[in-house]
Amino acid sequence: MRGELTRMESCHTTSPLCSTVFGPIHLLPLNASRRRSRGLPGVCGCCGPLRPRYKRLVDNIFPEDPKDGLSKSDMEKLTFYAVSAPEKLDRIGAYLAEKLSRDVVRHRYGNVVIAMEALDQLLMACHSQSIKPFVESFLHMVAKLLESREPDLQVLGTNSFVKFANIEEDTPSYHRRYDFFVSQFSAMCHSTHEDQETRTRIRVAGIKGLQGVVRKTVNDELQAIIWEPQHMDKLIPSMLFNMQDSEDLDRAGHPNTPSGAGQDGEENPSALAENCFRELLGRAAYGNMNNAVRPVLVHLDNHHLWDPNEFAVSCFRIIMYSIQAQHSHHVIQQVLNHLDTHNKNTPRVRAGIVQVLLETVAIAAKGSVGMIQGSKRSDVFTFESEYTIPPNLWLGPTVLEVFNTLLKHLRMSVDFELGDSSRRNSASSVSSVRGRESEERIVQNAIIQTIGFFGGNLPDYQRAEVMMFIMGKVPVYGTPCHALDTVKIGHQGTKRIQTMLLSSLIMVTSGFKSKSMAAALPPPFLDPLFSISLMEDSELRQLVFEILHNILDRHDNRAKLRGIRIIPNVSALKIKREKISKQDVAFMKKHGQQLYRHIYLGCKEEDNVHKNFELLFTTLAILTIELANEEVVIDLIRLAIALQEMALTNDENLPMFIRCGIMALVAAYLNFLSQMIANPPFCQHVSKVIELRNMDAPYLLPEHIFRDKCPLPESLDKEDSQLYFQTADMAECLAGPGYNAERLSIPYVPQVTDEDRLTRRKSFVDTVSLQVDIISNSLPEKSQLAEEITFETLKKAIDTTGLEEQEREKRRQVMEKFQKAPFEEIAAHCESKANMLHDRLAQIFELTIRPPPSPSGVVSISAGHTQHQSVPVYEMKFPDLCVY
Repeated sequence: MRGELTRMESCHTTSPLCSTVFGPIHLLPLNASRRRSRGLPGVCGCCGPLRPRYKRLVDNIFPEDPKDGLSKSDMEKLTFYAVSAPEKLDRIGAYLAEKLSRDVVRHRYGNVVIAMEALDQLLMACHSQSIKPFVESFLHMVAKLLESREPDLQVLGTNSFVKFANIEEDTPSYHRRYDFFVSQFSAMCHSTHEDQETRTRIRVAGIKGLQGVVRKTVNDELQAIIWEPQHMDKLIPSMLFNMQDSEDLDRAGHPNTPSGAGQDGEENPSALAENCFRELLGRAAYGNMNNAVRPVLVHLDNHHLWDPNEFAVSCFRIIMYSIQAQHSHHVIQQVLNHLDTHNKNTPRVRAGIVQVLLETVAIAAKGSVGMIQGSKRSDVFTFESEYTIPPNLWLGPTVLEVFNTLLKHLRMSVDFELGDSSRRNSASSVSSVRGRESEERIVQNAIIQTIGFFGGNLPDYQRAEVMMFIMGKVPVYGTPCHALDTVKIGHQGTKRIQTMLLSSLIMVTSGFKSKSMAAALPPPFLDPLFSISLMEDSELRQLVFEILHNILDRHDNRAKLRGIRIIPNVSALKIKREKISKQDVAFMKKHGQQLYRHIYLGCKEEDNVHKNFELLFTTLAILTIELANEEVVIDLIRLAIALQEMALTNDENLPMFIRCGIMALVAAYLNFLSQMIANPPFCQHVSKVIELRNMDAPYLLPEHIFRDKCPLPESLDKEDSQLYFQTADMAECLAGPGYNAERLSIPYVPQVTDEDRLTRRKSFVDTVSLQVDIISNSLPEKSQLAEEITFETLKKAIDTTGLEEQEREKRRQVMEKFQKAPFEEIAAHCESKANMLHDRLAQIFELTIRPPPSPSGVVSISAGHTQHQSVPVYEMKFPDLCVY
């Protein structure tokens, strides 16, 4: 023992450092434990060579001159020691943090850079479970750098954090939070440094830091707190703020354009922010989508980016192309709700939101089908008709909910545009009123386009429901219209709504191919559609026939039939057709007369123009192609003959242009029909009449009458039979197998329906007001009118909920009365009821005991003598059941 102590004394006393600084050290013969128990300090804290090894290794990596940089050899020794003794990592980290904090305060930035470089290398080299405490020290040091006001230190700390974020940890962290880093990086993204280059560096660092936070947290289930609103409200606006500085907004959001492309793409805040935004949305789960989209809408509101809305459109392109396809309905629902909250905003803002909604729907439809078919999305603006929205896209909002919201805003737009008369006649200038109307037209057109594209990309079974839904919103007399209060907006507003809804129906029905006409044109859809075709407005009638063409034309023949004309060779058109099915035969038997009737009535409208006759010709031609068998052909010829007779007799006092137009329509259609049924005698008869008209009466042909400044005759000579199609000649041509030509001799007369009884040539509001005026002027005040039977009255009659409640209430009152009322009151009540019953029975018996009248006479007794009074048979009143 004494020898060992002697060697230790000689060793320590010969130490030049100890002898120089502290002088000779005399060690007591006490062991270490006894020395610590007495509180005596150890010599290891006073002498450099006796300090802990990890501190010596850490001190050795710092050179005398910080400009020399990190000592690689000493760093390798420190790394080897940390890997060999991972339990020392927390002490290494704490010691490095202490040195770095001291260097930051003393502005020794060279040593700070060396310390962070050492930390980065230790992080990359060590992946054991003991690294968790070291990471805490590392994040504390990064936070120190980010809190400083030096841009270089902020960038340095951000780069270290990004390196840490790219490390995949073996075990999750239960207690680590990144709230400070989200706030600090978001603040850096909004840097307003005076120097532009420095400002760009800070913003780029902030965006990279946010990207690092996203990568570090979104894949860790324990870090789901990052999706909470308080963090998303900082992350999303920071990215969008930098994306606004992009000079090329059209590039942003395009799926094929790589973000950050270019020579300075890595230092471009806009490109980096877009990449980070895409990455965040791509990692969003089902329950986090709303929290990710809501801050986008709030940012667009706060910065007034809906008008103009180029940036808003580009943002939602990025969103729709970044998220998973099954989450698209969340975005659409969020935009719809946002549109509801801005229902009283300026027209341009509402139009901007609607256009964004259109963009999201378009990309959702295209992206979903592209994913199903495995096709590449080549262009955002190319919308092909075969793209349909799959049913799984609508797990959240229903299709009808979307259309109901759009139609509600369409109604609001009409209200804002027209308003009541007092608002329109106020002191505001005419130019401001016109400006507001034109802006509201922008909103209305955007809504119509959205409705049309939205419905046009639905499957056929859903599109049929949407057609019914929209038609139920069109104000038509005789049908309930709960959603649109047409009384407030007047005739002009009603017409505007009718026009816009029918225009959206045209877009929805475009490309609609139904195997059965009964499914495509059910009575709840067909009846109000035809009611509109009888209104005194040529534009509305044109829209109705265009809708019919979209539904009837299942083989895309309409383009070949465009324009009313005498077609010399129908076979050259290469018309596609199929044999009529049994379902379509049944449809024509049930609804054919309704179709013929509205065509007949539509021809004699006095405001018909060239386009109306074109659409009528196309309607007849498509009916012939799609739904005509032998029986329908005969009916169509009868209809053509009836139209010709109407123009000749002119019982309706039609203008000469309308009469000649009807004659030209009949000629063009019979020429087409004769060639379609391939009957040579029929074709010869039609061709002969057309040739004679070319020579003697060109105004009866479409090529002449619809030409500008065509001379009109003073009258039509009915006696010149060669200029008109003769029923007998056509019956003789069709007298053969397959056609029942005898039916041609039966004149066609349109069916009389309730629409003829009503004032059918007025709009919805005018009809109601007209009837009210007639009733109020012609009937006395106390007269009781018979209740009109409508759908609502029938519904109320069927609904017995209210009646049951009334019955229960009445029963309760009766029981309460008999329980609490005095006996005298109850007896008087029962006596009055009994007297009333006896009086009623007496009246009935008096009526029934009278003998019925007979032709032989009536026996009467007067002054004791019997007398017989004869009653003629024609004066006798028999019961209704006895009259046949």
